[in-house]
Amino acid sequence: MTDFANYGLLFDYKYCSNCHTCEVACKNHLKQTVEEFEEKPGIVVLEKGPFQLEKGNSDAWDWNYIPVPTAMCDLCVDRLAEGKKAMCVKHCLAFCIEIGPLDELAKRAAEIGHKVSIIKP
Repeated sequence: MTDFANYGLLFDYKYCSNCHTCEVACKNHLKQTVEEFEEKPGIVVLEKGPFQLEKGNSDAWDWNYIPVPTAMCDLCVDRLAEGKKAMCVKHCLAFCIEIGPLDELAKRAAEIGHKVSIIKP
């Protein structure tokens, strides 16, 4: 059996569209009511923006949506043990969430470059 203690999540958030599908999938996996999920979510999508990228260039704006797992996230280790993907990864419509060993995720993040984060819940 694989040891998932060294696993984490990679978020390539330049593609996150704020659809909240990861949140819904997580809520269903944790078997939480809406109220329970609002109080203690497993993953949340944070919003940063809009903000101007360059002073003096009124057309250079950015707006980021950043998925972030919380302390409730268990990486869906029960699913990983069965060879399945974590629920947030499986249901992400933008395919911007990956799960795996931290060293592999670090290499992947270096390939992606910017607007990427690795989180170990």
